[in-house]
Amino acid sequence: MNFITQFLTAAKPYGLELVAFAKIHSELLRVFVARHPKHVSAFVAAALLGGGGGAFAVANLGPDASNLPVRTLVEALETPDLQSQVAALEQKTLKLYRNDITRGTDTAESLLRRLGLVDSAAANYIRKTPEVRQALLNRSGRNVSVEANEQQQLLTLTTRWLKSDSDSQYQRMVITRNADNKFSVRTDSAALTASVRMSGGTVASSLYAASDEARLPDTVTRQLADVFSGQIDFHRALRKGAVFSVVYETLEAEGEPLRTGRLLSAEIVNDKKTYDAVWFQEPGQKGAYYTMKGDSLRRAFLASPMPYSRRTSGFGMRNHPIFHTQRAHMGVDYAAPTGAPVISVADGVVVESGFSGGFGNMVTVQHNGRHSTVYAHLSRINVRKGQTVKQGDTLGAVGSTGWATGPHLHFEFRINGRHVDPLTLAQQGSSEPISAALRPQFNQRAQFARSQLMAAAQIRQGNVQ
Repeated sequence: MNFITQFLTAAKPYGLELVAFAKIHSELLRVFVARHPKHVSAFVAAALLGGGGGAFAVANLGPDASNLPVRTLVEALETPDLQSQVAALEQKTLKLYRNDITRGTDTAESLLRRLGLVDSAAANYIRKTPEVRQALLNRSGRNVSVEANEQQQLLTLTTRWLKSDSDSQYQRMVITRNADNKFSVRTDSAALTASVRMSGGTVASSLYAASDEARLPDTVTRQLADVFSGQIDFHRALRKGAVFSVVYETLEAEGEPLRTGRLLSAEIVNDKKTYDAVWFQEPGQKGAYYTMKGDSLRRAFLASPMPYSRRTSGFGMRNHPIFHTQRAHMGVDYAAPTGAPVISVADGVVVESGFSGGFGNMVTVQHNGRHSTVYAHLSRINVRKGQTVKQGDTLGAVGSTGWATGPHLHFEFRINGRHVDPLTLAQQGSSEPISAALRPQFNQRAQFARSQLMAAAQIRQGNVQ
């Protein structure tokens, strides 16, 4: 036992454990146990104590935390000069920005008041400056943006509108208040910029209602109906659940939309059949709409002069609503609210324009040597006799003049003076398809249009979800 004690005592400073000792000196231990069997228990106890001591020695090799040096760091923090900051803020001028739309009943004061301004000097300047008064008062629909100070006084006013003699430029008027509290105005012209927008909708009752739900401009919806009028009867054949996607142009002035441009491409899925269209313009030629395969969609006649209306009386015999007798109805009646636009179904020359007995206010357009169309019961006539009109031009507005029980359009189609069912309009010829020389250019345009329509369809689906 003295031998074991001496060995452990010698080994302890070196942090050796008994297990390691047993591995190194296994033979020595075997001999010891054989000679001293009675001291095995004592040997094991001593070994455990030695192992614990060894472990304790290993665990305590690191420095004692109580012996570590302690240092105290002191750092001075500067207090912000709040008074100087407040003084700096007081020196800054607060500017307010707001915009609104002009109304036909606006006065200078009412317009400024809607813009959040109380400024008698500015109101007086608007009233007494002819250029400003003409641009802002007795006008509706013009966007006006202002910059004002904390006292709700006008600093800058800007408004923009389309030039009456140009489709590609707009006019901008800017009123400025200088440091002497004096006002000045300048008016200049600039070019409109075109941007592309996408939309789509699902038909629940009519194309017009679906377009309104999708916030599609009326001019785009009218173009959409015109483009597909030769393929789809929007009065009878458009099914509930039909979907459409459109890509169209918006003309902007410094980011503000001023006018809706051309329908660039469109797709309608109706009764499990897909109809598509893309605008393409050959160099030096008049542009037209084609299918994605290159077939022309332009028809000599539009299918209807009223894309959004409801047909209430067809061609043929009927019970006359006023005389209550069976009479031949030589045209088609479209019910629509008073003031709804009536468009020419084809190019031509106005040969009659005025009041015509039971037809009330009436317009007759001669399209060629054989074909003519009649538009009756109008509340307003926009064209004069001898005037040349293009397909889609507005001839007048729906009314109830003459023999009429309510606002509607009576529409006739004549060939060599003989009345023909207007539903045959869409079959009256079409223009030529894309030429072979321009086929590569058209295919590239069509491929790009397909990708845009796919994006428009995703927007439509996202709106539904």
